Amino acid sequence: MKNIFRKLTLYSVALAAVSFSSCSLEENNPAGFTKENLATSIEGYETLVNQCYFAMERYFYGTDSWMSLTEGDSDLWTYQANQSTSYTQWFWFFAGASPNTTYTNNWWNGTYDGVGSCNEAIALAGYAPYKTEAERNAKVAEARFLRAIYYFNAVEQFGGVTMLTEPETTLNYAPERTDPLTIYKEVIIPDLEYAVEWLAVGTHATTTVPTKKAALGFLAKACLQTYEYGSTEYLQKALDSAKELIADCESGGAKYNAYMYPTYEEVFKESNNWENKEALWKHRWYAGSDGHGSSNGNYKLNRNDEYFLCNVNKFGAREDNQETRLTWEGCISGIFMPTQHLLNLYVQEDGTLDPRFHESFTTEWNANKNYIWDTSAANMYDKDESIVGTELKKGDLAIKFVMPQDEDYAEEKANRHTSNYLMIAYDDVYNDQKHNVNMQYNGMENQFRYFYPSLNKHNSSNYYVANASKKRNGNLNATFMMRMAEVYLIAAEADIYINGGANAMGYINKVRARDWGWYMAFGILAIICALIILWQPAVGALYVVYMISFTFFIIGLFRVMLSFELRNLHKRK
Repeated sequence: MKNIFRKLTLYSVALAAVSFSSCSLEENNPAGFTKENLATSIEGYETLVNQCYFAMERYFYGTDSWMSLTEGDSDLWTYQANQSTSYTQWFWFFAGASPNTTYTNNWWNGTYDGVGSCNEAIALAGYAPYKTEAERNAKVAEARFLRAIYYFNAVEQFGGVTMLTEPETTLNYAPERTDPLTIYKEVIIPDLEYAVEWLAVGTHATTTVPTKKAALGFLAKACLQTYEYGSTEYLQKALDSAKELIADCESGGAKYNAYMYPTYEEVFKESNNWENKEALWKHRWYAGSDGHGSSNGNYKLNRNDEYFLCNVNKFGAREDNQETRLTWEGCISGIFMPTQHLLNLYVQEDGTLDPRFHESFTTEWNANKNYIWDTSAANMYDKDESIVGTELKKGDLAIKFVMPQDEDYAEEKANRHTSNYLMIAYDDVYNDQKHNVNMQYNGMENQFRYFYPSLNKHNSSNYYVANASKKRNGNLNATFMMRMAEVYLIAAEADIYINGGANAMGYINKVRARDWGWYMAFGILAIICALIILWQPAVGALYVVYMISFTFFIIGLFRVMLSFELRNLHKRK
């Protein structure tokens, strides 16, 4: 038996030796295909440029990887219902997170996949047979813009990372970190400057492909950020870049199509989504034969709207069905629950609720099925026995969250035990004294904590069905990576560092007030006065007196109101 075992062992060793001697790890490319060959046609080269976008859409903006990484560890959000699950590692400053098994791994690999694709496209641009250098440079500008964005996000999340600016031809088992400021100076800022010069202006409808205003906005942002690494070298460039966009915005957008909506309500209005004028750069994901591969997988993209939705389906008048999944309220539950700190930021110094709160958060939901209150539900939600047997019809108000500063707060609380809908008071969910979420209610698990204000910034009813049997639907709305309002804030911060803030308040107030309507009103008033004077000079003179008096009255009133706002803003600083 031992002899047989020895012979088998010798035969195995011999076979292995033969195998290794007859095989080679040398790569064989029988067709002789190379990326250089691909780049020798315009269509082939633009395929290389298109590849630069792949990681951006799969792992960055509009994905749960990106949102969890960038928003999860802030003081603005906790995990939905403050539950302790695998997601909570993102909301507890990565406590217990393992980079090789979490979203970090995908995001990190996606970053360098993107950088690698950009480096290839930049290096091989010379092979493409464009008729003019301007055409070639415009495509290179796309790759350089995206490379700058990849590195900007990498540096701001992880600090010093490995800087690669050429296609890698060998394996590097010991990559070294490059300090952030060097990456800004040698890659991010030069790439964005190149993009500003060569990218097209585009239109408000331009999606995914960056334009000049996107490059100029991110250039201002990147230059400002270098201040965090001890440099003042680029502060003036940050301010100048921001002011260039602001000047274009306030003069009609002839040069860059820069624009800022005059009212807060319009910024995230769904009808303004596809051609959002204020967005400097936006991206829309879509599926199907003209999209990005399998529609069954693309449902995962651009789901920002659902990440911020509370668990509305936990209440019996709501159910998870395909009909409502084709609306913003259609997901089972979200991830991000606002902290009391975030909600309290909307409480003004005089104790009133900032009017932008209800423009920013959804606090009411309707039933999506007929529902009859039973004893179990009445006990669970602290309802009076008289509510048992009461019916909620599909479309009726089913859930309402009320802030203490809401005008109807006292009335709602007084009727909460007998109302046929579920009323949740702020104090039912949040405990300001303990700076936490109430996990108990009347000695039992707090069922109210599953319902909270849901950020409606990304609301969408524009879905496509990816897989009906699995209730998988994708969102066709765009994701905004940067808006014009941010440029005003960049200008304000840069002005503080350079000029001590002499002009900072002016930039800030243009975002806060969005008061262009006043200028329109006074303009119309001036035209009316002019027409009256031309028509009846004598009568016009009398009207002018009244109009001037009225104008000064309005101006005075407006300035008094503005002074209070400025005082409040100074106190908040």
